[in-house]
Amino acid sequence: MTPTTIQLIGTLLFAVAILHTFATAFFEHLAHTRPAHAGLWHLLGEVEVAFGFWALVLIVAMFVTDGAAAATHYLDSRSFTEPLFVFAIMVIAGTRPILQTAMTGVRVVSSALPLPQGMRVYLTVLALVPLLGSFITEPAAMTLAALLLRDAFFRQGCSTNLKYATLGVLFVNVSIGGTLTPFAAPPVLMVAGAWQWDIAFMLGTFGWKAALAVLINALGATVVFRQELSRISTAIDPREQNRAPLALVITHLALLAMVVVFAHHPAMFLGILLLFLGIAQAYEQYQDRLILREGLLVSFFLAGLVVLGGQQQWWLQPILLGMGADAVFVGATILTAFTDNAALTYLGSLVGGLSDAFKYALVAGAVTGGGLTIIANAPNPAGLAILRTYFDDEAVHPLRLFLAALPPTLIAAAMFWCL
Repeated sequence: MTPTTIQLIGTLLFAVAILHTFATAFFEHLAHTRPAHAGLWHLLGEVEVAFGFWALVLIVAMFVTDGAAAATHYLDSRSFTEPLFVFAIMVIAGTRPILQTAMTGVRVVSSALPLPQGMRVYLTVLALVPLLGSFITEPAAMTLAALLLRDAFFRQGCSTNLKYATLGVLFVNVSIGGTLTPFAAPPVLMVAGAWQWDIAFMLGTFGWKAALAVLINALGATVVFRQELSRISTAIDPREQNRAPLALVITHLALLAMVVVFAHHPAMFLGILLLFLGIAQAYEQYQDRLILREGLLVSFFLAGLVVLGGQQQWWLQPILLGMGADAVFVGATILTAFTDNAALTYLGSLVGGLSDAFKYALVAGAVTGGGLTIIANAPNPAGLAILRTYFDDEAVHPLRLFLAALPPTLIAAAMFWCL
């Protein structure tokens, strides 16, 4: 396939955006050493801004090379449903009534484990909440898990090694934990309809392997950091003394469920979000600060990925289709680290005549590699936006994240390919 000029520009800007995610600490340093433009450097130091910023550059280039009509048509042809949905689900899932309900469930389950409190809560959050992503969607599971980990552990001043290990396991477990159903994980959703994959197929082919890998990963991190986790107290937060009334909790849960049900209909779930904002304002004494800023940044990041990713088909698809089933599993796992895993499976869904082994390997590889980088899986920026404040300079180093996510990624690969 011979690329057009704008496709070459798009690929170059895509590479620059990836490099930008590695350079956020540099921009934060500039913000402190060059105070005259500190606001600009802080903006560029936000990892969620990287892809959105370079997507804007791409649209400007498209205006110059192809004209306003072509640039506008290209934007109109992109689907921004997922960025909008992630924003809506993050805001609702991050509210105090939802978090208190989730923490109550975690404590009930963890109380059955014969472990110190810190270990059992940690294990339960990393093992149970990612699997819930198969039902409440991965972005909601990521938001809940990140907020629970923030309140129970990150705010306690845990070590940097524990923070990175937790983030790596969380990203991998959420990526594979959404494969119990065909509608919750973006890379599965892209192909489920075209390939007639239903819940029974997902549970029997992917789900039980994913659940086993999630449990092994969570248990492994708990054992490795058992000494530090045993010293951490997950005492009840003072805010829980002002618990929301049952009727308000049920209302929040109902609105969350409605957003999930209408996840593919922006007019519906955005209307539900507006209704929620009115209710949250009416009962603000039972709310913490809504994570509107974090949600908007994540949405901007994903929208940028949608815009830039649309120019990568010319080189991604030939690479994928040139591989056999064994090679495509490894290839998809590696390529996912550099592009959104849903983009890979979507390209596969466009091709007819693929073997069942190829289809399985493509999706298994895409979800396996979903924790290696920030851009590998759509929910990852949501978790990062919530937890990065607790890292040095409020920045997560991409190489350290990759190394932390590598062991759980290898566990997931073994489960999907060897069982």
